[in-house]
Amino acid sequence: MGGIFGVASRNDCSLDLFFGVDYHSHLGTRRGGLCIISEEGKFLRSIHNIQNSPFRTKFEDDIGTMHGKIGIGCISDYEPQPLLVHSHLGNFAVTTVGIVTNKDELADEILKEGYAHFLEMSGNEINQTELVVALINQKKSILEGIKYVQEKIKGSITMLVMTDKGIYGARDKFGRTPLQIARKDNGFCLSFESHAYINLGYKDYKELGPAEIVFVTADKVEVLQQPQKEMKICTFLWIYYGYPTACYEGVNVEAMRYNCGKYLAKRDKDDNIHPDCAAGVPDSGTAHAVGYANEAGIPFTRPFIKYTPTWPRSFMPTSQDQRNLIAHMKLIPVQQLIKDKSILLIDDSIVRGTQLRETTDFLYESGAKEVHVRPACPPIMFGCKYLNFSRSKSEMDLIARRVVRQFEGENVSMETLQKYCDPDTPEYAKMQEEIRKQLHFTTLRYHRLDDMLDSTGLEHCKLCTYCWNGKE
Repeated sequence: MGGIFGVASRNDCSLDLFFGVDYHSHLGTRRGGLCIISEEGKFLRSIHNIQNSPFRTKFEDDIGTMHGKIGIGCISDYEPQPLLVHSHLGNFAVTTVGIVTNKDELADEILKEGYAHFLEMSGNEINQTELVVALINQKKSILEGIKYVQEKIKGSITMLVMTDKGIYGARDKFGRTPLQIARKDNGFCLSFESHAYINLGYKDYKELGPAEIVFVTADKVEVLQQPQKEMKICTFLWIYYGYPTACYEGVNVEAMRYNCGKYLAKRDKDDNIHPDCAAGVPDSGTAHAVGYANEAGIPFTRPFIKYTPTWPRSFMPTSQDQRNLIAHMKLIPVQQLIKDKSILLIDDSIVRGTQLRETTDFLYESGAKEVHVRPACPPIMFGCKYLNFSRSKSEMDLIARRVVRQFEGENVSMETLQKYCDPDTPEYAKMQEEIRKQLHFTTLRYHRLDDMLDSTGLEHCKLCTYCWNGKE
């Protein structure tokens, strides 16, 4: 995923930028970057690998020498950024969040038009922020260039473009990722996460709509392109990625997860299941479990605690074996809350199934009598092509698709897949039962798509559901 943050201030913005970016570290995987324009007009930039050390420790020395009134920064999934640019449009810096799925096609098109070259990262990958820069430079102004990016790319890109005059903020064409503006007496900030600026003294000012473009200075926010009506914001922002204090489209992450748990409990009321307690796989499953426990009238407990001081988030390493090991190592059991208990366990999702199976076996080995699993979202049937939610190389890495292949063979039509996406079909029930058996759960019930979407309180048409039903 990744996150971006920018500040335009009448005073030195370095500390606001430093802490604002740091508040996005829960989204971060590989790199962090800062760029500030000094009083002399120089672009001061620092980029570090943050795989093994927190953002704050890597940048705390740098920020002491980076001072200015305008700055942008990021936590990045893959590519080093922000990028510094010198072109016919002047000097500027760019940082992005999202994914360009037609990257190779666009790169070939740009090279044929006379662009010199693209620098390759490891793995022969092009830095997609560099590709965004190349598209911007096709036009006669930065604003025209940003509009061109929105027109040309497939996937999603939200970006900040910093000049010595201010910061352009542009939300993805369909609003798949958020971009919010806040203000205080001496200026404005732009932020992926709404909670990132609260403790810095900023107050909510404006949330950009899909495809909206603004230009922000210390004194004002100028709307350069009005938002479009159609929106497809990523629902996984609430289910998994978002920090509990964050809000998107006015909906708080913690509150949405709590609602999810309530809906899951309501679906269980008519079944002959009587767990002793509800628990969430920490951290993203916790609020779901609290909502379930309160609705079901059973205790909420924490049968294992996540050890966080040195273990990174388990999706960070590129090796699946390493991710599985980290996921296992960081969960420490509380034997007294597990032994002889029937536990209802909620995780944010089941992707490959490996980690949750190991967690379940871990509970049995620790003395659990039963483990009833309730994922907070439906079966994931399609690889994300908008935000790179899953690092899966193939959709066959997804346990739901592997089970469908087991039943239907290699070549499965979209019509057949839709039967497995519908919770009211026998195909869905058969798939769910097979997944239960393979992952060693006592019982399994996925969250229904309609219940999950209702948990946000937003219109369903505004929410992206592609990974669950393949519908764009």
